[in-house]
Amino acid sequence: MKLTIERTALLKSLGHVQSVVERRNTIPILSNVLLEAKGERLALTATDMDLAIVDHAPGEIAAPGAATVPAHMLYDIVRKLPEGSQVQLELAGDGGQVAIRAGRSRFTLQTLPKEDFPSTAAGELPHRFPIAAVDLRSLIDHTRFAISTEETRYYLNGIYLHAHTGSKQHALRAVATDGHRLARVEMPLPDGAENIPGVIIPRKMVGEVRKLIEEVDGAVEVSLSDTRVRFAFNDIVLTSKLIDGSFPDYQRVIPTGNDKTLEVDRREFRDAVDRVSTISSEKSRAVKLSLKSGSVVISATSPENGTAMEELEVKYEGAALEIGFNARYLLDVADEVDGDGLQMVLADAVAPTLVRDMADAMALYVLMPMRV
Repeated sequence: MKLTIERTALLKSLGHVQSVVERRNTIPILSNVLLEAKGERLALTATDMDLAIVDHAPGEIAAPGAATVPAHMLYDIVRKLPEGSQVQLELAGDGGQVAIRAGRSRFTLQTLPKEDFPSTAAGELPHRFPIAAVDLRSLIDHTRFAISTEETRYYLNGIYLHAHTGSKQHALRAVATDGHRLARVEMPLPDGAENIPGVIIPRKMVGEVRKLIEEVDGAVEVSLSDTRVRFAFNDIVLTSKLIDGSFPDYQRVIPTGNDKTLEVDRREFRDAVDRVSTISSEKSRAVKLSLKSGSVVISATSPENGTAMEELEVKYEGAALEIGFNARYLLDVADEVDGDGLQMVLADAVAPTLVRDMADAMALYVLMPMRV
């Protein structure tokens, strides 16, 4: 293997793949990136056995071939090379080292046998559909804050993606919950997604995809089987195992009989909750909403620090009600509301509360109250 590649192109691809590689690995080969030079491109592959990424960068291939080298080390080397430099990568005759040259800099990195690198072939993925990158960003951004980080409830450690075929319209739905809050967002069902299985996409895959589609303008091709998911866009292919478990029946959590409606300016409400929660202890972060006709008082009490309260004018005509919430959860939901208006539909102090974005009927959130 021998090739020359522009530093910027190599650095960009290495930046994409090295973030999949865990810093601590008990299996040495998983610390390495597989470099494959053929045609006019260099393919870079990294995996943690659950998630695999392949990226491509243009290069001048003098001799095709493949090698594996430490991913983070190669990334750090290329990152520190002079901007605009041409990088030459060459595999030694015995295959034990890769030489790296750029200007007057010389490095050699130890390799591991490319035959030891795990196969990243995903097998047959029968369901395939395109989704606009802007829509995929929206689905992820409006749900991932509610993904559970509790490893014992592993089936909540991702976003549940499925086709919803209701009476009104067919939709692609993304749902996440940690048992305390739930986020459900939908979009019109893309062509080809009608018969997809309901799948739970792991938190790490969600994070990697969201990071990589930040600058993507076109479509992302999604491929699915019962056990794997693949996202392909530009020169990047990400493949991941799905979470093997059953997502709970989230529809049962979404209240339908709540009868008290509060409408408030999102930014005013968010900022007031943020200010008042400063006083609350870090453990509970509890704030109380005291509602009466035309107003809400947001308050917090801490035995160590004191009290705080702020009153807002709101649109509310229901009976007086006091209800407590985790301030962090209120802030998270308020941050995901894109419009100016936030609507809360309540029942009583212990029942789940429905939160809506008044400018977006496709997004819906549920918050469990807490005792205050």
